[in-house]
Amino acid sequence: MYQEATEYLKRRVGTDAKIGIILGTGLGQAAEAAEDPVVVPYSEIPNFPVSTVSGHAGRFVSGKIAGKSVLIMQGRVHFYEGYSMAQLAVPVQAMHMLGIEKLIVTNASGGICENYFPGQIVLITDHIKMTADSPLRGKNPDALGSRFFDMTQAYHPALKAAAHAAAAEMGLTLLEGVYAYMGGPQFETPAEIRMLRALGADLVGMSTVPEVITAAHCGMQVLGLSCVTNMAAGMKDGGMNQEVIAQAEEKLKERLKQLIIKVVRKI
Repeated sequence: MYQEATEYLKRRVGTDAKIGIILGTGLGQAAEAAEDPVVVPYSEIPNFPVSTVSGHAGRFVSGKIAGKSVLIMQGRVHFYEGYSMAQLAVPVQAMHMLGIEKLIVTNASGGICENYFPGQIVLITDHIKMTADSPLRGKNPDALGSRFFDMTQAYHPALKAAAHAAAAEMGLTLLEGVYAYMGGPQFETPAEIRMLRALGADLVGMSTVPEVITAAHCGMQVLGLSCVTNMAAGMKDGGMNQEVIAQAEEKLKERLKQLIIKVVRKI
């Protein structure tokens, strides 16, 4: 599936970019940081899954940030939208074939750690996948990577260090945490959050992990930035609260944009 998508994107955006960025729910404004943008809707790309969720523009934005060529996914697709795990792998596989070596992945999440609060950006250090399926289940695409591959440093130490340095320049302290992947679309129950907390999770969400697994398979370096929009169910002031989420997203938009600019400059 990724091959036709790659050939089409080569004609539209070229192969100059080495840095890719995936923007999560409500975080698409960060794409405005790209200078001289070329925009390609997902719907125009062969074999490419199309975003169906509010808050995801569903398009590639190619341009420059801090003088470096970047390729931005302004919105993503999710397993709960009805796509297979293999389809979730296509965007990252295509980015790899276009020459992307470093991938910045962002998401909106629920906070499990008591030290977190809505409106905070957390550096992802590791993840827990709570679904059985994998984006690499089935025949291995040998041209992209090995059948079996290491996930020990799926979130790259050098990129984490760059993020900490960039945040410090902004006067921010990035806390670190483990992200738990749940399939959705329903939010988690308090009992599920207690389980995840017992397993060592600090954050919970419905994205990112399939993309990171695919990136690791392709040998890409990954930086994960999770934007806490609400506390998870059963936590203090936790659960689904649209007003809290909207307020947090508003705080996060410009902050994430500036952080991404500084990170790109450093990597």
